[in-house]
This record gives sequence, structure tokens and C-alpha cells, in this order.
Amino acid sequence: MTPIRFTCLWLALLITCPVMLIATEETGELPDGYEANKQCFQCHGQRFYSFDNANTGLTERKAMNPNFVYNADVYYQGVHRNFACTDCHSPDYETWPHSAELRLEPMYSCLDCHGGDPTYEKFHFELMDEEFQKSVHFEKIGEAFTCWKCHDPHSYRRMTTGEFKISEIVSYHNNTCMGCHSNSDHFQLFSDDLKPGLEKIHHFLPNFKLHFSAVRCIECHTSSADTLWVNHNIMPKENSVRNCVECHSSSTILMASLYKYQNIEARKERGFLNSVILNEAYVIGANRNEYLNLISVILFGLTLAGIIIHTIFRLMK
Repeated sequence: MTPIRFTCLWLALLITCPVMLIATEETGELPDGYEANKQCFQCHGQRFYSFDNANTGLTERKAMNPNFVYNADVYYQGVHRNFACTDCHSPDYETWPHSAELRLEPMYSCLDCHGGDPTYEKFHFELMDEEFQKSVHFEKIGEAFTCWKCHDPHSYRRMTTGEFKISEIVSYHNNTCMGCHSNSDHFQLFSDDLKPGLEKIHHFLPNFKLHFSAVRCIECHTSSADTLWVNHNIMPKENSVRNCVECHSSSTILMASLYKYQNIEARKERGFLNSVILNEAYVIGANRNEYLNLISVILFGLTLAGIIIHTIFRLMK
């Protein structure tokens, strides 16, 4: 193969690989809105964009507002992957330059699409909204705190009921919380206060980093709800869980939240015993078995008795 043909082949692979990855993510076909969204991602999919200035006759290169830059690959992995941009945004965005008034357009809420729809009944969106309205976020900020403040529609993925590891679920959900609670610029969009560091706030935790990598913020900061995979009632910090045994005990609250879906699916696929043995979830004090505890005590007792008997016989000699 000549160098020129080899180079052309590599260029073709580099160009087509992203499209192939997007196409094979779920169904093997390109998302419904893929072609329609190309024009939007030409600008909003990168940090810099170029355009022909009709007033000066020059081609200019500008920096895109970082708040309006979206990764196309991430978007096409999300739950809204089949949507065209103009399914949610005004069709007037198809005209460039965009009118400044479009930035003030009202945004859809989750219930505008998912509320009252039998297709999404199993997710209980109405109940989520009821629980959210009890939360500290809604009580302090009101209707200005929308679903999108936590769930970016351009990247949101349904992690809790998917084939994801516990560590992936924890990382994804905690990054959502820390997007504001460990970022002073984002936090001050809602408050004039300067937020102290998370490690300082959680000084009572024996190992701050280990906890944040192993459990989600919402494990301690939400009330439990049997019907929902993730409860949206974020409690005031005074009501959050601080008692270690709430998690580190045989009746751990994690079984009703973080491990709930995984345990149900594991029991369906593996049966009860195998699901317990093969589950990646391990929490000190929670994963205990009474029979194994008893066997351990018996073995320890027999070992100790053997040592004592052996010592007695040695002394008798």
C-alpha cells in the first residue's frame, strides 16, 4: 500500500469512527435527529466557530460561550438522543445569527413531555415532582429551580436502572451534585453565600474521599421512597443522615436506595443466593451472614481449644 493510500484510509477511518460509534450505541442506526442537528453542532459542538460577516465581508473566528458548548457524542448517548434540537428549542434558531430574544424563551419541564403519558408511567414523574416540591431546593429557590438545574437535557443518562456498575452510578450522580456544591461560580447562581469546601462541611465523616467514591450524596440527603428509584426530596442538612449504623448495619438504608435496582435484577438473573455472593456491593457492617458468623466462631473456638489441649499435653510431658 502506497503512503498516500495509507494516509487516505486513516483519514477516512477518523472521519467515520465517531458516526459509527453513535450509530451502534443502541440500535445500529443513526439517531432520528442526527442530520437535522449537524448544523447546530457545527458551532455548539466546539469552543470556536467561524462565520462570514455580511457587514464587513470578512470571515471571522469567535469563541463560543462555554455555557452553550455541547459534546455531540455525549448527547447521542443520552436519553434524548433521537430528538432534533428544534424539538425543544424554537425553530427560529435555524436562522443565523440568532435573535437575542431567543435566549429568553421558556424551557420545557420534564412533566411537559412525560407527565400523564402512559409510556413513562413506570417512572412516576408526577410523584417525582411532588417530592421535589418538598425539597430544600424548591423551598429556597422556588420555580426558578427547574429539572434542568440538575439534569442537563443535552447529556442526561438513565443510570440507576441501566447496566452500570455501582461505582459508575455513584460517580455520575455525585458529579451532578458537585457541579454546584463544589463549584462556587455555579453555586452563586442561586445564592450570594460563598460555600465552604465539601470536606470541611463533612468533617464528621471518618474518610471523606472514600465515602464520596462509594455512596451517593442522595443516600444521606434524601428521604426514602419505595416507589421511586431516586427520591427527589432533598432534605435540609439538619435532617441528613449522620448516624454510621444507618448504612453500616444489616438493615442498611442502601438496600432501599443505591442497591435497590441492582439487587432486584440480580435476583431475577442469578437467584437469591448467587445475587448475594456475586454482588459487587460491600459495606462494612451491612454484608453479614448469621450462619457464616456462627461458623467463624465455631472454627475460632476449635482452634483455640486445640492450642490449649496441645499446650497441656506438652506441659504434662
